[in-house]
Amino acid sequence: MSIISDDNKFTGDSAQKDSKKHSDFHKNPVIKAESIECDKNFENSIRPKSFDAYIGQSALKETLKITIAAAKKRELPLDHLLFYGPPGLGKTTLAGVIAEQMGVNIRITSAPALERPRDIIGILMSLKGGEILFIDEIHRLNKVAEEILYPAMEDFFLDMTTGKSQTVKTLRVPLPKFTLIGATTKAGELSGPLRDRFGIIHRLEFYTEDELAQVITRTAGILNIEITSEGAHAIARRSRGTPRIANRLVKRVSDFALVKHDGKITEDVANESLDILKIDNYGLDCTDRNLLKLIIEKYDGGPVGVETIAAAIGEDVRTIEDVCEPFLLQAGLLQRTPRGRKVSPAAYRHLGYKDIDINEQKSLFQ
Repeated sequence: MSIISDDNKFTGDSAQKDSKKHSDFHKNPVIKAESIECDKNFENSIRPKSFDAYIGQSALKETLKITIAAAKKRELPLDHLLFYGPPGLGKTTLAGVIAEQMGVNIRITSAPALERPRDIIGILMSLKGGEILFIDEIHRLNKVAEEILYPAMEDFFLDMTTGKSQTVKTLRVPLPKFTLIGATTKAGELSGPLRDRFGIIHRLEFYTEDELAQVITRTAGILNIEITSEGAHAIARRSRGTPRIANRLVKRVSDFALVKHDGKITEDVANESLDILKIDNYGLDCTDRNLLKLIIEKYDGGPVGVETIAAAIGEDVRTIEDVCEPFLLQAGLLQRTPRGRKVSPAAYRHLGYKDIDINEQKSLFQ
């Protein structure tokens, strides 16, 4: 399995001008090409390549194992797959594992990059039999690209037109059989016709503390970081159920352990460093706490509209909806209502508003 992507290259006169312009830099390079290539290889190596190495999503993995085994026996490509759920749960990584298990190449792109019809047509025409096309944030596909995908997914044909006015002709160009894997954080924004063309649809769930501790231990091993089981669980508790956040915190905590201690991540080192980073025991950061406190102190616990919240705390609406809210809702600290957002009694207790009577808190939700 290999990951195919397009790289921008300088050629001809532009390359010579660029070389002259930065001649001093090339005499004293800061970053070598070998280093960049090494970084790319590291990013690929940290991703698991098999279901055994892929931690979490147990039910989904068992389903996919059976589906892949059946496809191999039939000697046919997989049905099209759609993965949805909050960001950072491993949708892209899972697509890579599937490609590895099927023994085929995977071409990775994102919906915002497919602005013009020729973008999606070019990718579809370049696919080979059995290959996987992965489209991230597929709910953001424009209407033209989406309609081009319909016959490609269903019948493996590409409908094209040639000529102008009365000489227009419709052509059906056959495509090799391929598998489309779509990933989205907003499954509800997918159109019905597109969603119905996926044969397998699965939601990725937040990770448990034990699963995140395994992810952290694995990442620490790849980074040659010494970590105890208690240290891994301490980081896992504050990782919001998300592997991407867990992996990021491992690096930050390892920096703290290396500078302030002996380099080993223990429970005390993890808790101390995460306190300095202002990430509390629930995994909430400053933005999350400011959001909850704003609703409690300025709007009596809600309801309040998301646009008002975004303006008050200086954040983008999409940041609140895509980054902050999924975990706050999952943790039961925030509620969405037709009239706006409300905080829960659990949020009052977590933020230390102990002087608020519990009956008064309950009345906020009646």
